[in-house]
Amino acid sequence: MTYASKLHETVSRFPTDYWNDSCAISELEYAIEHGATGATTNPTIVLQVLQKEMPRWEKRIQAMVQGNPSWDEARLTWRLVEEMAREGAALLHPVFEREGGLKGRLSAQTNPVLYRHAAAMADHAVRLSALAPNMQVKIPATAAGIKAIEEATFRGVSINATVSFTVPQALAVAAAVERALDRRSAEGLSNDGITPVCTIMVGRMDDWLKVLRKRDGIAVKPGLLDWAGIAVIKKADRVYRERGYRTRLLAAAYRHHMHWSELIGGDVILTIPFGWQKIINASDVAVVERFSRPVDPAIVERLLEVFPDFRRAYEAEGMTEAEFDSYGAASRTLRGFVQSYHDLQGVIREFMLPDPDVKS
Repeated sequence: MTYASKLHETVSRFPTDYWNDSCAISELEYAIEHGATGATTNPTIVLQVLQKEMPRWEKRIQAMVQGNPSWDEARLTWRLVEEMAREGAALLHPVFEREGGLKGRLSAQTNPVLYRHAAAMADHAVRLSALAPNMQVKIPATAAGIKAIEEATFRGVSINATVSFTVPQALAVAAAVERALDRRSAEGLSNDGITPVCTIMVGRMDDWLKVLRKRDGIAVKPGLLDWAGIAVIKKADRVYRERGYRTRLLAAAYRHHMHWSELIGGDVILTIPFGWQKIINASDVAVVERFSRPVDPAIVERLLEVFPDFRRAYEAEGMTEAEFDSYGAASRTLRGFVQSYHDLQGVIREFMLPDPDVKS
């Protein structure tokens, strides 16, 4: 059989799905054409999309500002984010219908500044979920986020845990979802159509160990750290299957082709940036099942030996929920998301208070 691309072959031959790691319309159209069944966003991605597609959004932002004179920049920012989400969800809706509601979702992220406020995150998740029938809502796997994930799932939201890098976080997310689904069943509520996902940001796991290598002057073989995130998600998948969790794992934050090639064949989702989709589809890497192949035990043992933070990430009991927020990869990512959210408000502020020294 002839396949349109490497990614099309991946999803056609294996239970592996892929999503577009952006809500940019042109990128999402390409991804759907090559077999994507979903898309995901975060504050950084939304900011990048807005900067890339400003000609498409400029008049709409001006109209929002002029039509809502009492709104502050935060409210206007969220109206823009919601409109972007609806547009992406509409593009994916035919996939959602074709797949009986099990695929074809657009992930939108709750306000990143709420990462310590469980009730507020759950409420925001419910609001975002109502934007379209095929919404998936991202909630960070912080200590408060685990509580929000349980509450939002209980209220019928299909969650996507984010700011998640480790086996302990993935297990806490899945356990929270199980509690919520069991609560729903006990109250006579249907769980049909609820499709929980837990992201593991495999590339950001690698990034964090590379920061530690440089900071602490650790000598390791070239390429060793490129296996860290892969080892974590394969370990999490083994535990998920052993425990029968109903949450599905998702790999994000691509840094090299192994974040695709080593995960082919798993019953997981790969959320891939547009640039990496193009690289993968043009590559000569064979599309073969590799997910069931364990990472070389010598690699795992070396990572465990020299990086205490890899041990915390890899072992099921490596961290408590109270430690999730302060884990290096988590705090770095949260800081980035919060900054991008404020930068996004800054873009809106330019429409509300244009610089009088700049000629229009």
